[in-house]
Amino acid sequence: MRVIKFVIDTADYGLKVHPTHTSEGLEWKLVLYSDSDWAGDKDDRKSIIGHILYVNGVPVTWSSRGQKTVALSSAEAEYIAASEAVREVLFVVQMLEFMKVPVEMPVTVHVDNMGAIFMLENKSSNKRTRHVDVRYRFVTDWIEKKLIEVVFVRTKENISDGFTKNVNKETYQNHIPHYVQERSYLKDDNIAHERDLDNESKNEQSYGGDEVD
Repeated sequence: MRVIKFVIDTADYGLKVHPTHTSEGLEWKLVLYSDSDWAGDKDDRKSIIGHILYVNGVPVTWSSRGQKTVALSSAEAEYIAASEAVREVLFVVQMLEFMKVPVEMPVTVHVDNMGAIFMLENKSSNKRTRHVDVRYRFVTDWIEKKLIEVVFVRTKENISDGFTKNVNKETYQNHIPHYVQERSYLKDDNIAHERDLDNESKNEQSYGGDEVD
């Protein structure tokens, strides 16, 4: 019932598409927000990870799903979440470069866990982290090559927070403007379009009796 109520209440909302800049010659800016809870699944204790990727201020890809492995700490869960999200960045960057679109480097990755950021930026491992699958360690190479820049963001300002857990009303209202907006302007456009069609129809009727040589 809550889901149905939410769908009804947000029927006039649509994806927010307002590019910050798309002028010719400017590099396209990519910004990624990544987040994870810790052991959010009560059955298998796997964490829920989520991310959202912006291209010139427009959300183009997002995800919310369970991790494949059980994380032993919140830092490890955030580390895996960021690594998985960066894979999406790699795909988008390759796609833009294939279309000859210049991309601003490095790509900014927002993470709200300092322990995870330390793990991402350091190749050295210790007894607490060496068990983490090596497939997640490619991010460190990207950071060293200046292709990725990991930046700390406060949890309250992490836009992907709502992709990993149930949030309160205040948090929801703070984050939702970054995803969607009310589509009232579309209604105005439809009214104007219908008005134009009516005017065209009237004009055709007024000239309907004229003969054309």
